[in-house]
This record gives sequence, C-alpha cells and structure tokens, in this order.
Amino acid sequence: MIPRLILRRLLVGIGTLFFVSLVVFMGTQVLPGDAAQIRLGQEATPENVAALRARLGLDRPVHVQYLTWLQGFVTGDLGLSLANEAPVVNMISARWYNTVVVAALTAAVSVPLSVTLGLLAAMWPGSAFDRSLTVFNVGLVAAPEFFVATCLVAVFVLSLHLGSAVVIGSAEGKGLFQLYQHFMYPVLTLAIVTSSQMIRMTRAALLNVLTAAYVEMAMLKGVPRRRLVLRHALPNAVGPIVNVIALNLAYLISGVVVVEVYFSYPGLAVLMVQAVQTRDFIVVQAVGMMFCGAYVAIIMLADIVAILSNPRLRYPR
Repeated sequence: MIPRLILRRLLVGIGTLFFVSLVVFMGTQVLPGDAAQIRLGQEATPENVAALRARLGLDRPVHVQYLTWLQGFVTGDLGLSLANEAPVVNMISARWYNTVVVAALTAAVSVPLSVTLGLLAAMWPGSAFDRSLTVFNVGLVAAPEFFVATCLVAVFVLSLHLGSAVVIGSAEGKGLFQLYQHFMYPVLTLAIVTSSQMIRMTRAALLNVLTAAYVEMAMLKGVPRRRLVLRHALPNAVGPIVNVIALNLAYLISGVVVVEVYFSYPGLAVLMVQAVQTRDFIVVQAVGMMFCGAYVAIIMLADIVAILSNPRLRYPR
C-alpha cells in the first residue's frame, strides 16, 4: 500500500512538472520584445535581425522550439543564452549556491523557532503570550517582504549602522558565522516573513488535535498540559506541520525574487530578472523550471512524510 501511494505521488509530481513546463514555455513566448533585436540594438537592419533569429532558432515553429527545449532540459542540456550565447548551465552554476545558502540559513533559523513558538502557544492558549504572539503573527503575515526589508535597513543599517544593506560577493569559502554575517539582512527578512505562517499553522494543528476524544480523556485523567502537547498531540500533528514547513521551504527556494533584488546579491532570482529584461527566455525557462522543480520536490517529500506518519493516509477506507 505504501509503495503504491508514494508511486502515485511521484507520478503526480512528474505530471505537474510537465504541465508547468508548458506554462513556463508559453509564458516566455508572450513576453514583449525580441531577443535578437535587443541584442543587436535599434540600429540593426531587418536582414541582420532575421539572420540572428535564424541562428538562434527563434524562427522555428513554437511547438518545435518547445520539444527541442524540453528534450534538452530532460537530458541536462539547458541550451545557450540568447543574450551572449553563453551556456546556461554555467550561468546558473555561478548563482545557485548563493540562493541555496540563503534558503538553508533561513530554514535553520525559522523552522526550529517557529515550531517552538507554536508549541508554546498551544500549551497556553488564550494566555498573554499566546495573544501577543497571534497579534504579532497577523501583522507579519500582512507585511510584504520589501516592507520588512525596508524596516530592517532603516533601523539597523541607517540608524544603528550595523552592516550594509547591499550583499557583495559570493558565499563560497565562508564559515557558518561568516555566512550569517554576510547574508544577515536577507536571512532576517525571509525568516520573519516565513516564521509567521509556520507559527500560526503549528499552533492551529496542535490545538485541532487537542480537541480529539483521546486527548480529552487523557486530560480528564490529569495528564499535564505539557505532556498532552508533546506526547499525544505533536506526533499526530506532524503531517499538517510538515506540510506548512514544506510550503515555506519551497517559498524560500522559489520566492526570493524581491529579497534578492532588494539586497542586490547575485542569486538565481536576480539572474532571472536580468534575463527578463533582455528577453533571454532560455535563461528564464531554465531558472523557472528549477524553481518549480524544487517546489514540487519539496511538496512531494512533505506528502510522503505525511503518509508515513499518519495511518489514516496509509490505509484509507
């Protein structure tokens, strides 16, 4: 039963990626402007533009371009950039480490903190701590990334003169403490934004389980609140908690565009924004599929963890 459920999730993930590839490809096709025209400049003659379009393969039918691109993506050949004809793999390899490092550093801070605060709020629902945390979370959920980043820069950089708002250089070759210093404000911004959702959902999942009949029976027998939450509620709330953590981790991989652009550090999101500006849709497609692939993979992993941790999912009626 379990291998069949996992195989089903994998097939759904592959089908989702195929559908996403169609959306990403067609989305880049409707971008205004011409990559060949932008590359040659406004003074280029129509003959030169047509010759460059033919050399880049832009004059072929759309379905032929899609099938060629999809075949190359599946085999690991991401093609050549339309802007400078550099291998897209090399362009991505120079950027992906920064994005992954920021996401990993943020997850290392936000996930333990969010689960701990959600547990504490569920232990004492309705307390001053719980109400204060709820108000704080609701305020953060409504605050977009650029607003949080602006507040951090205004307070810590402009007022207290702690660090710089611009992230310069790569993350390679740095220790853990140096990495946190290097990416302090991007990590803080993403941790603040993602933690609010994880705290709220962790608290809600635990309180939902605490209303179950077996938990109420344990409560009537005098089991302490702390043991109720940690020993009875938490194991049965793992599925929803893992799902919300997975959603936020997927966001860290694929939703850092605003933060990367705001702090000007060379990650994959900035590369994709630059590619959109030059109509280099080969790069846009490659980075977009990487983001979507990471998102689908994390969600599938969360589903598998939920299946393994919940007997009702393993043995549906």
